[in-house]
Amino acid sequence: MIKKPLILGIESSCDETAASLITENHDGKPKVLSNIISSQIDIHKEFGGVVPELAARSHIEKIDWIVKKAIDESGRKIEEIDAIASTAGPGLIVCLSVGLSFGKALASSLNKPFIAVNHLEGHALSPKINSELDYPYLLLLISGGHSQFLSVKDLGKYKRLGTTIDDALGEAFDKTAKLLGVEFPGGPQIEILAKKGDPNKYDLPKPIFNKGGCNLSFAGLKTAVLRISKDIKNEQDKFDLAASFQRTIEEILYKKTKLAFNEFEKQSNPVKKVFVVAGGVAANKNIRSMLTKLCDEEDYESIFPPKELCGDNAAMIALVGLEKYKLKQFNNLDYPAKPRWPLDESAIFLKGAGVKL
Repeated sequence: MIKKPLILGIESSCDETAASLITENHDGKPKVLSNIISSQIDIHKEFGGVVPELAARSHIEKIDWIVKKAIDESGRKIEEIDAIASTAGPGLIVCLSVGLSFGKALASSLNKPFIAVNHLEGHALSPKINSELDYPYLLLLISGGHSQFLSVKDLGKYKRLGTTIDDALGEAFDKTAKLLGVEFPGGPQIEILAKKGDPNKYDLPKPIFNKGGCNLSFAGLKTAVLRISKDIKNEQDKFDLAASFQRTIEEILYKKTKLAFNEFEKQSNPVKKVFVVAGGVAANKNIRSMLTKLCDEEDYESIFPPKELCGDNAAMIALVGLEKYKLKQFNNLDYPAKPRWPLDESAIFLKGAGVKL
């Protein structure tokens, strides 16, 4: 019997220290043997956001234990590992450096190939862990640091169709939650608060709703929430504002996704129309439901990763490592950390005041 590759994935781009071992089953489908994630929520809660230096220190303290636990839970021995894949970017450089350095050192000591992984590519491929997924497909990546539509043509081949010109969607959720007095990370709580509110109570703005193609903008929406939050008098007002925010986001994504569908079909002419939604915000049930209905209307197959793989994790990093291992796409041990590393490196940088759409 031919030995299936065994890949160790390591993730430390922000405030999760994670390690995972992945291989393939007999028919070549990915099989996660372990997926260990250590969150730092309690460390950063009092600061209302991630403090890079504290995050890096926590990674340093935990990473050897997390990797050992991932190996132990996989039921395999460290000597059986065929390659080590570590997130090299994008992310906080002091955090990236911890996992990247650990992965390089381990690869060197075991005399195994090292694979540098783009964190965003991990999200892009994460649905492959539980779904049949062929190229090309349209990807909506929505997380705390990124919001963009991408045409995924193949491993490592991406064409950006639209992006946020200011805040990421996950950031807008977290900042809205903070304005409503919800502890960090409050973004996931917005959906819960929204269930108790009137989604039509507040008429919130939809920036670049009728221009800019499938590009996105959330800064103006966040500013409106800030202004209204100052006049909140009771809990019901808070619930109503959360519900109005959730509804507005859904309306923005509905329209922009339809535009992205058109652009994707025009550029790729796909035989099968597939829409993948990944990243932390993909765990939002209302957004999932709305986008699934839109896909039904437009004859697209909708694919989401399991909710436990929507946020940062090492299984998706190991998966990219597995794909690259089979193609022998290895990296040297001097590969640098990349705080900014777009999937489509040819795309124009669209962010900040004065952006022309």
